[in-house]
Amino acid sequence: MASTSTNGIRRIITASSLGTLIEWYDFYIFGSLASVISTQFFPKGNPTAALLSTLATFAAGFIVRPFGALVFGRLGDMIGRKYTFLLTLIIMGGSTFAIGLVPKYDTIGFAAPLIVLLLRLLQGLALGGEYGGAATYVAEHSPQGRRGYFTSWIQTTATVGLLVSLGVILLVRHLLDADPARSIEKFNDWGWRIPFLISIILVVVSIYIRLKMSESPLFQQLRTEGKTSANPLKESFGHKTNLKMVLLALFGATMGQGVIFYTGQFYAQSFLETTCHIDFDQAKTILIVAIVLATPFFLLFGGWSDKVGRKWIMITGMALAVLSYQYLFRQLLNISDPAGRTEVTANKEIRSSAAFVGKTRNLLRSSSTIRYYEDGMIITETKKDTLYEAGNTSLKPVTEVSKKLGTADYWKMIGIIFLMIIYVTMVYGPIAAFLVELFPTRIRYTSMSLPYHIGNGVFGGLTPFIAVLLTTISGDKLSGLWYPVVVIAVCLIIGAVYIPAKAQPVNE
Repeated sequence: MASTSTNGIRRIITASSLGTLIEWYDFYIFGSLASVISTQFFPKGNPTAALLSTLATFAAGFIVRPFGALVFGRLGDMIGRKYTFLLTLIIMGGSTFAIGLVPKYDTIGFAAPLIVLLLRLLQGLALGGEYGGAATYVAEHSPQGRRGYFTSWIQTTATVGLLVSLGVILLVRHLLDADPARSIEKFNDWGWRIPFLISIILVVVSIYIRLKMSESPLFQQLRTEGKTSANPLKESFGHKTNLKMVLLALFGATMGQGVIFYTGQFYAQSFLETTCHIDFDQAKTILIVAIVLATPFFLLFGGWSDKVGRKWIMITGMALAVLSYQYLFRQLLNISDPAGRTEVTANKEIRSSAAFVGKTRNLLRSSSTIRYYEDGMIITETKKDTLYEAGNTSLKPVTEVSKKLGTADYWKMIGIIFLMIIYVTMVYGPIAAFLVELFPTRIRYTSMSLPYHIGNGVFGGLTPFIAVLLTTISGDKLSGLWYPVVVIAVCLIIGAVYIPAKAQPVNE
């Protein structure tokens, strides 16, 4: 194949990665704001049910990703890579912007969650077509011996997209008001919409950049020679040999990779906020710092896979996750547990407030107890209830717990999350090159997109929802880990046995 110059491949990587990063930002901003969104689009009164409903809506976007892979993969193999993933960018950006405009449940009732669900489905369809196009486009411009390294830049975009979403959330939250308490109140009321709305600016910039991109040279050569596929779906899944490779890619690689990705980042984030009850800002910054420190390892493992092969790097990452998840999440619980700590009783504070809310003149009452500990931990327990105008008190007062960690514990948590993201880099860094090299150019977009998005969208995307559901049903805070551990273990065994030690690229 004709390779592209170093400067040329850098421009291609920049243009492809920017658009893909924005799509991941758009897709993940919903998950990053799950705890806030649950109060906006679902009935109040049962926070756990609202959170589960929000996570289910979040997961719905993943479930439809394989359908997006089929639709846009087929287009990409028939009309080209460039215009197909340009279309996905437009759909994703428009859907994200629209979520920021949807009225709350209090305003339009059940229409609110239904509209948000529809927009999440559009996001999932768009992302189903984006990743395969970007990874294929970069790979088809890359010299064969360096595909792992160059495609690993695309692999960073998913995690960096999450990082950007977290950073924008924190920035907006703190800029709304000089008073931290009022800033949080404004953010939870309407400020959460801003991260969704500003994505339209990023999308317009990316569309402009992508319009200047040329078509993949390998695909252009096929089109010139009249060898493009007339029916990519039939060729990909109707031929026994290629279907076998699709199934091997799914059950021997992407299934475990997807679960590791969403356990180490999204479920870990949910676990910090809802199980460990870590302060909102601290939970976000713990993840941000861990992501910043771990992101270079995508490039390290992607480049290393060019030299030693993709298989055993990915298999090792899966094995480490299976062996250590229970221990690592237990450490997060232990660090956030106040048992055995020395409370500074002289600094204990009790704060109460009451305010009339809305036209109904219902009285919202709040009482907070703040405990300080010698190692720097601060625990705030707030009880809220409503005294209705008729005189009766709400049947289910809400209790909220927020923990701020001392410096030492804060960095311990960063270290644990960093380690989980290292597992992500081991399996995710080399996987784009691994998938590209399994399939021929004429059906590559379709063939690689489907197993990737089933593995990530279905098995991976469902991880936070299933884990929280298992925890809610059993009452055991660590029972949610059974799902990722079992899925990764199955993928680990299949991959170790059936994936070639150093697969050779298919004929171009």
